Amino acid sequence: MKRNVYLQTQAIPVAVALVRQALDRDTLVQRETVPSHQALGRVLCAPVHARYSAPTTHSAAMDGYALRAADSFAAREGQPVILEEGTSCFAVNTGHPLPENCDAVVMIEHVQTLGDGRISIEAPAFPWQHVRRIGEDIVATELLFPRNRVLSAYDIGALLSGGIWEAPVWESLRLRIIPTGNEVLDFTAKPDPGRGQVVESNSQVLFALASQLGCAVSRVPPVPDDPVALRAALNKSLDEGMHITVFCAGSSAGDKDFTRAVIESEGKVLVHGIAAMPGKPTIAGICRGRLVFGAPGYPVSSVVAFEEVMAPIIRWLTRREEIHRPELAMELTRKVPSRLGMEEFVRLAVGRVGQKLVATPLGRGAGNITTLTRAQAVMRIPPESEGVAEGAAVQGALLCAPEELDSILVCVGSHDNVLDLLADELMGLDTPFRFVSTHVGSMGGITAIRNSSCHLGGMHLFDADTGDFNFPDLAKFLPEMEVAVVNLAIRHQGLIVQKGNPLGIQGVKDLGRKDVRFINRQRGAGTRILLDWHLKEAGMKPADVAGYDKEESTHMAVAVNVLTGAAQCGMGIFAAAHALDLSFVPLARERYDLVIPRKFLDDPRIEALLALVQSREFQARIEALGGYETRLTGRHMSPGMALGL
Repeated sequence: MKRNVYLQTQAIPVAVALVRQALDRDTLVQRETVPSHQALGRVLCAPVHARYSAPTTHSAAMDGYALRAADSFAAREGQPVILEEGTSCFAVNTGHPLPENCDAVVMIEHVQTLGDGRISIEAPAFPWQHVRRIGEDIVATELLFPRNRVLSAYDIGALLSGGIWEAPVWESLRLRIIPTGNEVLDFTAKPDPGRGQVVESNSQVLFALASQLGCAVSRVPPVPDDPVALRAALNKSLDEGMHITVFCAGSSAGDKDFTRAVIESEGKVLVHGIAAMPGKPTIAGICRGRLVFGAPGYPVSSVVAFEEVMAPIIRWLTRREEIHRPELAMELTRKVPSRLGMEEFVRLAVGRVGQKLVATPLGRGAGNITTLTRAQAVMRIPPESEGVAEGAAVQGALLCAPEELDSILVCVGSHDNVLDLLADELMGLDTPFRFVSTHVGSMGGITAIRNSSCHLGGMHLFDADTGDFNFPDLAKFLPEMEVAVVNLAIRHQGLIVQKGNPLGIQGVKDLGRKDVRFINRQRGAGTRILLDWHLKEAGMKPADVAGYDKEESTHMAVAVNVLTGAAQCGMGIFAAAHALDLSFVPLARERYDLVIPRKFLDDPRIEALLALVQSREFQARIEALGGYETRLTGRHMSPGMALGL
């Protein structure tokens, strides 16, 4: 009786590596475009940027009456303010565009209708009360998702909300399962097995497992233990374009196990036997540049072969990551207030910083779909709680694999469009890293670094006394901490104005004009600090600028306000104006740096980021955005270098 002899038994990681090295992934798996609403579970092959903002206009977040908040400031209990419908107030339903000159909504429950076209309110409204602002959720041209994102149900909504009708994706792996054996019966015939016969079921276990990984799976009826029939089944699978062919059974060392011989007749066997029990009789080979597996016949061995060898290779081919749902303890970076009597679910952006998991609460707006797409975990606040304090330990139910948290880089600080490029490039690496950024301004970045709540912070703090950037503030607020300061880019700051600059805005002095409505950045943002310096230099006060108190947290949000006419002007970077085809009045060149605690410089995530930033290819992508200079990009900065002139 002739029997097969195992090739050298391989450790599982070695077996996977041998197969990966033998495959040309870029040639084997092609790109295609599919309708966005049919892209669930597919993997993006390119970054996707929003075409539209969401919402596209300021809109009511409640049923009630829209009005100018200032018109209600005198309202008190027992001393109501009377407003005239159609003149000083307007009836609106949830989702209605906000009428012109209105900046607040009073809920219908808080209004008394007087019956003569007038209403009475007994409490003042504050600006932007119950209003969803333009771009609150999505801003046109911003990065929705980086390449190699597995699209979820939430992501489909975000794609459509952002005007993306078709998604660029990697094609689904076509996987053919071929059951083998003289003793196996086709389950589709609902057979009654006789002596020595078994109902074939392994193919359906593998079918389901492969389908969960996004494969387009097909299965043929059982093929008998005959080399000619098996070879014909293999060639048919290859001829029909299957990326992967899986033989069920026939992979061991018996005289009726022909899988190894069949693969060798059409290609090359890479692995025959893995160092695992069960699962040892696993075979992997290459035929015509495509993958052929031999799964053991015993069910548990077959599953081990799939989960430990096949699945990692399928995930590698399709750029997927495994997903688990455990609960882990994590530290909250910001306080989260809550209403008594209401159980709340708060989405969290989570990453591992040092020895702890840090969780940043995402926006809780019911209309913000991106809080679903950006979250790594969700926590519950019980109804008897009034909230959770900053620094509290909470339990987060993970929405991603636990190991993914170790691959997340947490960045807190000032917003810049180049951070989107970093997010995309980091996910494009052979060992991908996710980049989670929170935009709280340069001073917020310093606070997060001081509290060990991030790996790095982005900042561009100009010091008028020294003419330097960042170092004076770092010395003041982080005197005991050793940090590395690495330049990301020199960027052009100025006034973002409507296309063609119809109001003829030439500089900061024009912000004092009555016909100019301004949109500002949030407190602590380096851009706002720069604006304040320019106002002081021009002999102006914040009160001189109409709209100084209207805030946005990103340059793109400022730009979209100008684009839609919500403001005529805003302070921001050239790249944001360029992205939305707006005009730009330059005011300053500044250094945007990444500030990294030195204890993280040996972290593989930081090492990967610095290698990217120092590469000429990445610098070319920065330059293509417009309004950036890269002659300092990737360099470690020192006090007094300023712009390096």
